[in-house]
Amino acid sequence: MKITPDASLLPYNTFGINAMADYLIEYNSVAELQDFLKSEPVISNRILHIGSGSNLLFLNDFKGVVLHSLINSITKVNETSGSVLLEAGSGVIWDDLVAYCVENGLGGIENLSLIPGEVGAAAVQNIGAYGVEVQDLIRTIKTIETASGLEREFSTAECRYAYRESVFKSSLKGKYIITSVIFELQKQPEFKLNYLHLEKEVIKNGEVNLKNIRQTIIAIRESKLPDPKTAGNAGSFFMNPVVSKEKFRTLQSEFPQMPHYYISEAEEKIPAGWLIDQCSWKGKSIGNAGVHDKQALVLVNRGGATGSEIVHLAEQIQHSVKERFGIGLQPEVNYI
Repeated sequence: MKITPDASLLPYNTFGINAMADYLIEYNSVAELQDFLKSEPVISNRILHIGSGSNLLFLNDFKGVVLHSLINSITKVNETSGSVLLEAGSGVIWDDLVAYCVENGLGGIENLSLIPGEVGAAAVQNIGAYGVEVQDLIRTIKTIETASGLEREFSTAECRYAYRESVFKSSLKGKYIITSVIFELQKQPEFKLNYLHLEKEVIKNGEVNLKNIRQTIIAIRESKLPDPKTAGNAGSFFMNPVVSKEKFRTLQSEFPQMPHYYISEAEEKIPAGWLIDQCSWKGKSIGNAGVHDKQALVLVNRGGATGSEIVHLAEQIQHSVKERFGIGLQPEVNYI
């Protein structure tokens, strides 16, 4: 276990905010985590568990203990004629897991290529892209209860997954720490390529296979999203709003070119990036916080921005979208 007092969180958040924590504690095993949960720092301090910080925004220093998992193993736990169960530690870099699966011919996860973050946080957030959500792959989540240090497993159903939502973000927030996740991958996958023009782009690279799907998605994401090392960001800042069919038809009559995605007979999804772009925010800045010039859904730290500056920009964008479209945008990023 690595314990760092007065720790800078700059390397632990992709927005590049230099917040400080009273303590940063990194653990390498379930046993180390359990030992820590019995110790004095847990009793007398607030606790925040983070992954790679790719989906959070520090508004100020954190008065308490920041926990980070270094459990980074990937293990095959079961195999049938059609599928493989892989257990990945909560500290595994998400894209490393995707690369591992593609390299070993295991499908189902390839559409989630190059999403930043770690496995534990991915399971909390229910990350998704190109028509796939991580809940589609998860079979079991292993956790430690913060209060007792006892182990507990959650089935997919018990996680109460929804769009960018889980029980770990709502009723059980802060009560359990994910230590590993078991995923089911397919030996003969059915590719999901009907989102936007993905299939067309994959075919440009040749045969439709796991490798080409992954390479295509990586190329698309790299063309749209800035590298956090050069412009601090957390990827998509807002969730894509889901509206009623009645609201959608009203908007469509006024904006016939508006992109949209079918959710159900009662609901339709509208891309938040398009809404923001229509309000002329793309490429604009307020102070050191700005909107990416290639993807309006991404807010960036142009250098030296504080968390409060980025929140102020987000609030101005929310106001613009609400005023023009009558839609309230919800941040996908967690404010700390």
